[in-house]
Amino acid sequence: MRVTPITEAKVAGQRLLVRADLNVPVEGGRVSDATRITRFAEGMKPLLAKGARLVILTHFGRPKPNELDPSFSVDKLRPALSEALGVPVRFSDNCATDSAVLLSQQLRDGEVLLCENLRYNPGETTNDPAFAAELARLGDLYVNDAFSCAHRAHASTAAVAGLLPAYAGPLLVEEMTALTQALEAPERPSVALVGGAKVSTKISVLKNLVGKLDAVIIGGGMANTFLYARGYRMGTSLHEADQVATVRQIETLAEAAGCEVLLPEDVVVAREFAAGAPCETVPADQCPADAMILDAGPQSAEAFMARLNHAHTILWNGPLGAFEIPPFDAATVAVARKAATLSFESRAVTVAGGGDTVAALNAAGVTGDFTYVSTAGGAFLEWLEGKTLPGIAALCAPKQAA
Repeated sequence: MRVTPITEAKVAGQRLLVRADLNVPVEGGRVSDATRITRFAEGMKPLLAKGARLVILTHFGRPKPNELDPSFSVDKLRPALSEALGVPVRFSDNCATDSAVLLSQQLRDGEVLLCENLRYNPGETTNDPAFAAELARLGDLYVNDAFSCAHRAHASTAAVAGLLPAYAGPLLVEEMTALTQALEAPERPSVALVGGAKVSTKISVLKNLVGKLDAVIIGGGMANTFLYARGYRMGTSLHEADQVATVRQIETLAEAAGCEVLLPEDVVVAREFAAGAPCETVPADQCPADAMILDAGPQSAEAFMARLNHAHTILWNGPLGAFEIPPFDAATVAVARKAATLSFESRAVTVAGGGDTVAALNAAGVTGDFTYVSTAGGAFLEWLEGKTLPGIAALCAPKQAA
């Protein structure tokens, strides 16, 4: 599925209706982490320099529809957005009124208008065609630059794309390129690390990955369920006893596809989940009855790193243990640093995504060394599942008259 990048369009004098994801952390009415805004702005500045007129749409938080709670207003984002773009940013207190349309029509080349929170209007999340038609009045060309929202069929990501000439923004193109390279056309050998609490939340991900990659390393609570399916004792460990049939199905699919599944050989166990809790390392099949598995052991980490050492593509989603609390972050940190070294030395393409994954890489201090780190969350997960994202499909669909 090919989308057309906005960089291929003539943008001078055109109103670009840009769907961004500026849902950033705010403390005391001010943006506390502008990373997402900065990344968005880097892609927009060349378009402004060419004479584009930006009309920016975004959501912020989860306001109740039709309740204009000021704490969810996106007006507070303007200072950070203006600083990142290097130009003043105008503001419309609505995104579906004649006054908003007038403000968009008053823009000159290189100017920017930010519209109020999309989710103040219930038509956004219901993908309402009437609301999409109102949004379409704000622009001449539509640009989706919010991959993180592309898994949602909302008015600003799906319906409106059918009403205007539709293009992919720089960030969306970057994300699609990185994920396609890692999953659809990986340089082999290719290895995925998949962690997290439950197998049941990543069944589709695992089924898709074992059919496309050369090896899948499984960690976290998910690994416990795989070990349980082999008859290993779990003690008080988190695991899903009702997912044994699913585990065996995934392993059968992996075997048929020639994909190696790697599980922990040793594990770190403790009697309580607390910082600095006394812990010990035991073979994976010997968890004491009164203890819980909280991390992969050092022998396992070494085995995982040895497998990565031969990989040319590494895809990571989910930590290998309860990384939030030391000392149960050891395996995740060690393997993350190994992957980062391989990436830094240009020996492997490394792509990671998911909220816990990003937090774990940040904790390991290696985020900047990965080839690409996605903050897309749900969209990243659905891509790993092999799903077609509504926001991407909408960019390729036939257009209607606005």
